[in-house]
Amino acid sequence: MRSSTKGRGNVAATTDDTEEHIGTRGRAPRRGRRRMGPLAMAISFFGELLITAGVLLGLFVVYSLWWTNVLADREAGKQADKVRDQWAQQSDGGGPVSYDSKDGIGFLHVPAMSGDEILVEKGTSMKVLNDGVAGYYTDPVKATLPTSGKKGNFSLAAHRDGHGAKFHNIHKIENGDPIVFETKDKWYVYKVFNILPETSKFNVDVLAKVPKGSGKTKAGHYITLTTCTPIYTSKYRYVVWGELVRTEKVDDQRTPPKELQ
Repeated sequence: MRSSTKGRGNVAATTDDTEEHIGTRGRAPRRGRRRMGPLAMAISFFGELLITAGVLLGLFVVYSLWWTNVLADREAGKQADKVRDQWAQQSDGGGPVSYDSKDGIGFLHVPAMSGDEILVEKGTSMKVLNDGVAGYYTDPVKATLPTSGKKGNFSLAAHRDGHGAKFHNIHKIENGDPIVFETKDKWYVYKVFNILPETSKFNVDVLAKVPKGSGKTKAGHYITLTTCTPIYTSKYRYVVWGELVRTEKVDDQRTPPKELQ
């Protein structure tokens, strides 16, 4: 983008009463326009480039941190509606419950982080997470879905900035806070028991069935939330661990558990 030249070289007209500034015919003498030297031209051109670069950078930041959120939330909303519709059809005898749907397996609720429900899908690739959802790990350590009834670690990831930024406020979670996972038939209520504010992005042990560094040494029903840290970077990972404390059957009104009321 080129900077505007409107007003360049223009000065507001003023009135001067002294005759020394008036020509012999009553007209002010025309002054020659000074030409810019090579150095001044180079500085001016470089300044124009810096302004253009700054504008482009600003537009990129707006796109990355705002517009991608808009697009991701829109797509996540569409996919969430499909899941809700599918559940409604299954409740009407339209088929068995699917816990591995390409549209999503359930919804994550973390009151300390946000009041929004977060659709959970299979996988943690950029293609999945960029749709404004949380994804459960299939690699390098496979997550154990709570719907399986087996002991293990329900490990999840989501973006912290841009593309929905579903885990943006993960740093607001504290020990003792609830994390609730909603499926068609059950509410899975977890309680946060440990937080790792920073670890290497290569530390896959935090995703293990008995997550290393969590303080747990025996198999259980765990949930792990992971995202990038510090904010606006992807240098390290932020980890939150919770343990299942109870399940509740979903009633006809889908009344949420007390932790979400």
